Amino acid sequence: MLKKLGLIALCAASAFAMHNVELNINDKDLEFGAKVDMGQFNEAVDPDTVFIGAKILHGDEDHSDFNDNGDMNAYYEANFLMQKRVGSSDLVLGLGIKLNGTKNFSSIPLGIEATYKILNGAIPLYLKGAAYYAPEVLSMQDAESFLEYRVSLDVELITNGYVTVGYRSIDTNYDSNKGGDINYNRSAYIGVRFAF
Repeated sequence: MLKKLGLIALCAASAFAMHNVELNINDKDLEFGAKVDMGQFNEAVDPDTVFIGAKILHGDEDHSDFNDNGDMNAYYEANFLMQKRVGSSDLVLGLGIKLNGTKNFSSIPLGIEATYKILNGAIPLYLKGAAYYAPEVLSMQDAESFLEYRVSLDVELITNGYVTVGYRSIDTNYDSNKGGDINYNRSAYIGVRFAF
C-alpha cells in the first residue's frame, strides 16, 4: 500500500506543482509527507506563506506504547499551514491546523511551527520545531486529547534539497476504558526533503 501511495504522490507532484515532498525513516518507522504551496496557484497569495499537505506515518510497536496484538495502525493527517517571516530576520513563524487519526482515533489539533536559519553560507543549516495540541472538544472517536511535537535540524546540501535529523512525539490520549494515555510514536529519524 505504501508503494502505491508513493507512486500517487510522484504523479501528484508533477501534476500539481507540489511545493515539497519528504521521506523520514529510522530502523522501524516510515513517514511520507507532501505540501502544496498555494502561492503557486493564486496570485493573491504570496509564495511560501500558505500550504496544504498530507502525511502518513507507519509507526512500529517498538517506538510506541501499543502492545504487540495488532493494535498499531497507520497514522494519517491532512494539514493547513500559514507562515510568515518575522521582519528581515531568519525566523519564520507559522500557525497550523490538522485533521489526523488512526483507525480508532481522530482529532483536529491546532499548532505553531517555527524555522530559524542558524547558519548561512555554502551549506545553510535550519532549526525547525512544531507543536500541535487538540483538547477533548477537538478529539473524536475514542480520543480524549492529542499532543504532537517535533524538533529537527535541516541541512541544505543542494539547492532545495535537504537532509533532516529529527525527533517526534505523537501522544494520543484515549478514553480511560480504551487504554488511557498512549504514545503512538516516540522516535528519532533521518530523512530527505525536496522543494519544487
